[in-house]
Amino acid sequence: MPQERFDAIVVGAGPAGNAAALTMAQGGLNVLQIERGEYSGSKNVQGAILYADALEKLIPDFSEDAPLERHVIEQRIWVMDDTSHTGMHYRSDDFNEQRPNRYTILRAQFDRWFSSKVREAGATLLCETTVTELVRDPKGRVIGVRTDREGEAILADVVVLAEGVNGLVGTRAGLRKELKPRTVALAVKEMHFLPQDALEARFNLSGDSGVVIEAMGTITKGMTGTGFLYTNRESISVGIGCIVADFARTGITPYALLDAFKRDPSIAPLLVGSQVKEYAAHLIPEGGYNAMPKIFGEGWVVAGDAAHLVNAVHREGSNLAMTSGRIAAETIIWLKRRGEECTARNLAKYRRRLKQSFVLKDMKKYRKIPDTLHNNPALLGLYPRLLSKAAQTWLRVDGKDKRAKESEIL
Repeated sequence: MPQERFDAIVVGAGPAGNAAALTMAQGGLNVLQIERGEYSGSKNVQGAILYADALEKLIPDFSEDAPLERHVIEQRIWVMDDTSHTGMHYRSDDFNEQRPNRYTILRAQFDRWFSSKVREAGATLLCETTVTELVRDPKGRVIGVRTDREGEAILADVVVLAEGVNGLVGTRAGLRKELKPRTVALAVKEMHFLPQDALEARFNLSGDSGVVIEAMGTITKGMTGTGFLYTNRESISVGIGCIVADFARTGITPYALLDAFKRDPSIAPLLVGSQVKEYAAHLIPEGGYNAMPKIFGEGWVVAGDAAHLVNAVHREGSNLAMTSGRIAAETIIWLKRRGEECTARNLAKYRRRLKQSFVLKDMKKYRKIPDTLHNNPALLGLYPRLLSKAAQTWLRVDGKDKRAKESEIL
């Protein structure tokens, strides 16, 4: 019996893996996608933000049947201290457009839907299967994978690694180094059920419109990180994340940090009366451009979180994952149609195309931000307190002259 062989193997069925598998299947390639979970999304119980542009390039009519929660019409950015927040608030009716720009989603439902589109396109999905190692030929080129299932190795012309930030396949194969605690964050999230009418009244919403709040400041107890809250149809996603090295340094537990965030006087009123339904934790690459591993080689490419493609400044991840997965797939299709092999020299076109896209342009633009935050703890501690004090001093009228108040702040 001949050994199984595919044009491409995709490891992982998250946004990057699904984008890569879908694009290659639509391009006529024989694709095998391998996922550890029971199904795509089974390990992602949390909510998330979906950026429409990246998905429209894959599935133009996705909004017709995708499991979307709310389209975002309002963004709040808060700088918080222990008792207050100072912020920017932007809400626009322009976001009530025919093709909305951003949505809140529940990952378990959305990933499963996305995976169904991959299968409809003709890709083969193998779930509850772990890739244990990459298979190489005598010259060192990757030619397939081995899994925890019995049988021979599965061969392919190229392997796309979209296994997430903590995937072990690429690390064990020596394609990337072990994760450094300073370049990855641990985020914890909860889903709070709240009836739709109560939720809409609380956030001044109607129909399927939604709100996103992103917060920073003393809420992270001197650690580098951010908090967030956003509205789903009948639930609120609330969470906070910090650099893993900071959790180790301070001894603060992620759940204790989340609990304190929920009790903050600015956040607590937004959650009152809600019921916790789900809790989840996951790793997020936060090292930025300078922490990126090599993303192509002899017979392999890396996409999404596994390539550290997260724009921490703008809180973007899923769109970078889908875009990198699509571009990787388009590069492979281009090579196959030209009859060229997936060598490192040929696959270098993948990185060149990423550099021409917003993905690496934005990543490079903000490449110094991670170190700036790590090396200047006052940005998330002292400065938020000073900002709050200045705002309160300016707003409070108490018989003191303004010049004396200014000296108090300084």
